[in-house]
Amino acid sequence: MSTDTHAAGAHDHHHEGGHSHSTFSGYMLGFVLSVVLTAIPFWLVMSGALPSKQITALVIMAFAIVQIVVHMVYFLHMNTTSENGWTMMALIFTIVMVVIALSGSLWVMSHLNSNMMPMHQMSGKK
Repeated sequence: MSTDTHAAGAHDHHHEGGHSHSTFSGYMLGFVLSVVLTAIPFWLVMSGALPSKQITALVIMAFAIVQIVVHMVYFLHMNTTSENGWTMMALIFTIVMVVIALSGSLWVMSHLNSNMMPMHQMSGKK
């Protein structure tokens, strides 16, 4: 096999998967979205804008899921057309795993709080 044939075959194989390439503006949009999706939950916690801690936790979980999707789309270039749709399957798998991890973490923290910090010990009563 000559080097010209090999180089042409390698070049064709590289573009066969239909990888999407981003531009500088695409990366900047992803960065700005990431900053906003980090700043809003931080502000929600610091200001106490929402009336309930449970609502605040749910809103922060929603922002976390959206931020992971933004990272996957803008920085990992995942979409429905590249790699014959397998990147979309990876996106769905990631969302399911994040929901399991976040809900499990909140469940563990809730039970640790209720089992390890009884109210009568915190108020000083015996």
